[in-house]
Order: sequence, then structure tokens, then C-alpha cells
Amino acid sequence: QVQLVETGGGLVQAGGSLRLSCAASGSISRINDMGWYRQAPGEQRELVAHFTRGGSTNYADSVKGRFTISRDNAKNTVYLQMNSLKPEDTAVYYCNLVNYWSAITVTNSWGQGTQVTVSL
Repeated sequence: QVQLVETGGGLVQAGGSLRLSCAASGSISRINDMGWYRQAPGEQRELVAHFTRGGSTNYADSVKGRFTISRDNAKNTVYLQMNSLKPEDTAVYYCNLVNYWSAITVTNSWGQGTQVTVSL
């Protein structure tokens, strides 16, 4: 069982910044992907940024240069620093953790989501 608790969402004006945090607890494999997705109303959930199990990072093209993902392994916490926010960044942001337990045993967990609203 994995618990993902997200904090840091809110309302901000365009051009502003927010920092999201996601603390993971429970059964966490030492080999995992962890990061952030978002879902705007009427849209599909999309990757924002994540750490891959190989240790690299991936970002959506729309956030490159504005968002930075980081992690504190000792705290099992991942962060998303969002700068230069735009109204189109408005969405519910979800933390995601994929645990690789073996070649065939993979578990996928989601947080409850945190709302980010960017006003003009």
C-alpha cells in the first residue's frame, strides 16, 4: 500500500510561482518512477515532469524552462517548482509513483490531486 500526499496548490496570478510537494509513504520500491501529471477540465491527464527509474528527468514541452522537478530521497518526497505560470497551466496536478518490484510486477499509485489555478 502506497500513500501519496500532495500539498502546495492554490490560486496565483499569471507570471507567479507555486511549489508542489508530494510525500510518499508505505511500500516504496528502490526502483521507481515518480513525478507529476495534470488534468485540465475536459482534457486527458498528461505528464508534466517525472524522474524515471534510470534517474533521468522528463518534462512536457509546454513546461520546459519554467518548471523544475526535484526530490529528497531521504523523505520520499518529490517537488515541482512552477515559475512563470500561465492560465493554461490551470489543472488538477496529480502525484504519481510507479514501483518496479520485478520484471513483471509493477504497481502504479496516484495522489488525490491538488488544484492549481492561474488567473490573468
